[in-house]
Amino acid sequence: IKFIYLDTPFWRAEVGRLALFIGGIEFQDVRITRDEFLRSRKTGKLDDGTIIPFRQIPCLNVDGTSINQTAGISRFCGKLSGLYPLKNAINAALIDQIIDMATDINVLLGPSLRERNEENKRSMRKKLACGLLIKKISYLEELLEKENETWFVSKKITIADIAIWRLLGWLTSGMIDYIPTTLIEPFPYLKRNFLNVKTHPKVAEWTKKTYPSDYADGNII
Repeated sequence: IKFIYLDTPFWRAEVGRLALFIGGIEFQDVRITRDEFLRSRKTGKLDDGTIIPFRQIPCLNVDGTSINQTAGISRFCGKLSGLYPLKNAINAALIDQIIDMATDINVLLGPSLRERNEENKRSMRKKLACGLLIKKISYLEELLEKENETWFVSKKITIADIAIWRLLGWLTSGMIDYIPTTLIEPFPYLKRNFLNVKTHPKVAEWTKKTYPSDYADGNII
């Protein structure tokens, strides 16, 4: 198994990477340069010939078969590692909706990430931070609060928790200008979920092993 992404702990990659690591599944953690990624967008393959089906990353290569798309990769890695149910269709669907919500939230930021005019960027992000972004985050809080739960599904860590942990860490890291680092301060259940993922022994081991010492992990305590 080869897991292909840039050398950064973005949530789209960390869900699959961490699922494999937590499950003790051996894999090659392939971290390509931005230049190689840009070349792959033109050619549909890496410099070593590995196919990138939709010319995007992350990409998982299993015995020569390449798989694109965060959700599909996350489910595959979750199934191998025990962090995604093989026989409980309801719990699988509950996890799927969390992964899809993480994607929806990520997509919300897309226009402002591409915006080059600083004033427009500031306006777009301030509007998001007090509007649709905070609303979608509140829906995640409601899921946990309704069941008075620490974990999103099945009372244990799954790929859903990993996705939201890293997504919220990114959003509150201060790396996204004009998105307040206190974004999830009003949401105690999400804060608890975040801290339980962060302090999970295998997650802590992974972050110590692979994250830069000065990486902004999110302003959540």
